[in-house]
Amino acid sequence: MPIKESVMDNKNYLLAIDNGTQSVRALLFDLQGNLLGKGKVELQAYYSNHPGWAEQDPDYYWRKLGEACHQLWEQTGIDRGRIGGVSLTTQRGTLINVDAQGKALRPAILWLDQRQTEIEGGIKGPWGWLFKLIGAQATVDYFRAQAEANWIARHQPDVWAATDKFLLLSGFLTHRLTGRFVDSVGCCVGYLPFDFKRLRWAAPRDWKWQALKVRPEQLPSLLKPGETLGYISAQASLHTGIPEGLPLIAAGADKACEVLGSGVVDATTACLSYGTTATITTTRSRYLEIVPLIPPYPAAVPDHYNCEVMIYRGYWMVSWFKHEFGLREMQQAREQGLEPEQLFDALVNAVPPGSMGLTLQPYWSPGIREPGVEAKGAMIGFGDVHTRAHIYRAILEGLAYALLQGKERIEKRSKQSIQRLRVAGGGSQSDAAMQLTADIFGLPAERPHVYEASGLGAAIACAVGLGLYADFPGAIAAMTRVGEVFMPQPQAQQIYRRLYSEVYLRMYRQLKPLYQSIREITGYPA
Repeated sequence: MPIKESVMDNKNYLLAIDNGTQSVRALLFDLQGNLLGKGKVELQAYYSNHPGWAEQDPDYYWRKLGEACHQLWEQTGIDRGRIGGVSLTTQRGTLINVDAQGKALRPAILWLDQRQTEIEGGIKGPWGWLFKLIGAQATVDYFRAQAEANWIARHQPDVWAATDKFLLLSGFLTHRLTGRFVDSVGCCVGYLPFDFKRLRWAAPRDWKWQALKVRPEQLPSLLKPGETLGYISAQASLHTGIPEGLPLIAAGADKACEVLGSGVVDATTACLSYGTTATITTTRSRYLEIVPLIPPYPAAVPDHYNCEVMIYRGYWMVSWFKHEFGLREMQQAREQGLEPEQLFDALVNAVPPGSMGLTLQPYWSPGIREPGVEAKGAMIGFGDVHTRAHIYRAILEGLAYALLQGKERIEKRSKQSIQRLRVAGGGSQSDAAMQLTADIFGLPAERPHVYEASGLGAAIACAVGLGLYADFPGAIAAMTRVGEVFMPQPQAQQIYRRLYSEVYLRMYRQLKPLYQSIREITGYPA
């Protein structure tokens, strides 16, 4: 797809801001999808004043965003006049109450937060009758109990009464950048009155308005990916160094942008994300619920959907292992000037495929259906031959098993075979993780050409919104490509096929009664 020469002369840079769970990054891309510079500031993921809570000061995100931008300018020394526009992508499901001026009224409640509120009464009228008829009452009650708005309205009524807008982190930062209460459709993930099928706020008679305390006037206006949210204000320019007046182009949430930046645009290719939350996702132009009553998420491509299966806190256990058992490798990496992944890969490669029978089930957090509310993580098959290296490899294998199960669910519901894998997220930087993924799935595992896939996805939306490419397919073709490819090894593939079908798929059913007993005895999880 040709690039407009008049723009190429002086506006051939794209700025993507990626506010993830672990860091905020200011990323500079060119029109071929090459990463030209990066400012990265680590984040304290959250703080918790009560068990199960996860909160953060909204202004903290804004401060760190400014720091990341200034770090980018200092490191690259680029001519900022060559930046054509900006796009923003953020972590999903983090919600913020603000007043009419956009000032935060309380800490942000993060997607990791596990608090629930009490449910009183049921959904009234035809919706209530329908939910009872189809057996969906428990799902609806879960939605109401998990909703941050309901907890705040019940436990902090003064805050809720003063709330002018109830915003996702993307909407909060968009207001800080432009002064407008607007957000992208592609960012709408969470317990909000959103119509996932029609990709807009719910209609007036939708049951979600009964289920949630949110009022229509508390929500921002929504625009599609590629549309202009506003323009960088003078105040935001002073804070970030982004040139005043640059257009802010709507993109999507970080997972949606990661899928886009990995070049996954149809139902035959899946994006595996080895991130804090591990996911497997395909992109579709038609609405499809992989789990009945659980909607697909908006894609970062207009009028498209991301069919996703999520392993909550997926790569959390990898980080946990490194913190609890990997200090030796972390210290050696610092001393030798190496990336820690190189040493952890050596740990994985010291163990044969299948970890000598050690098998992990990564159900760290309860779900709605499977896993159910009683869910626990489990590792079985221990023997005196096993070391911490076996445990580490079993963690990676267990996550890949869970995502393979997700692949099979997507294929069963969509009646369409997944033929290619793109692997993104922090875990994709491990060659060992990439190889065992190829072996377990029995498919080549393709690594995108750039690690910052979510930032690249935002840059693609920016390029289309600026008219630098005529449409998303043209921008994707020009700006994404495959880097390294890891081919499945037949012998390992055979071992994994049996362990998956004969052991892993039976674990949850066999252990579920024990999980239920643990819950009854200890009260955990609540």
